[in-house]
Amino acid sequence: MSLGPWQIILVIVLIVLLFGRGKISELMGDVAKGITSFKKGLAEDSAGKEDKKEEPKVIGDNRQTETDLNEKDSVKS
Repeated sequence: MSLGPWQIILVIVLIVLLFGRGKISELMGDVAKGITSFKKGLAEDSAGKEDKKEEPKVIGDNRQTETDLNEKDSVKS
């Protein structure tokens, strides 16, 4: 059983009669605002991830570099 064009028109007319034209347009406006807000949130989230890129921090690295050793020698002299 498939829906024919007359059945689709009848369903649309019933929906308009039950909810009214104003309510349907208001509902579609709310859906559009929700989609816009969702897209904005995704854009902000991806922009935030790009800003937060930092070099990884090494925890517990007690090795001294050559410049550190040279600085300590110059301070002692």
